[in-house]
Amino acid sequence: MKLLIITVVEGLQQEVAQLLKEANITNFSASDIDGFRNAIPVISSENWFASSTNTTQSHLYFSFTETDKIEKLFSLIEVFNNHLETNNPIRAVVVPIEKYI
Repeated sequence: MKLLIITVVEGLQQEVAQLLKEANITNFSASDIDGFRNAIPVISSENWFASSTNTTQSHLYFSFTETDKIEKLFSLIEVFNNHLETNNPIRAVVVPIEKYI
């Protein structure tokens, strides 16, 4: 068993859900997150409560799943990202699980 983590920008949630379904990963969790890119560190910013920030609405998915399903998903994501017209590909990582109950 491994931990699969996926991040994606707002607007690609349906595509991620479809890819997970195609890889037969039926159990997963999702959460809305704020993505940051080239942000000025909070410590050096003059106003900590500025109304505009360098954030992107994003989504985080994670699943504890088997290696064969992850391999299928990675193949699907690679094909999807190769045909993506934006600079915001689906990102995925796998973390090995040493022990679980």
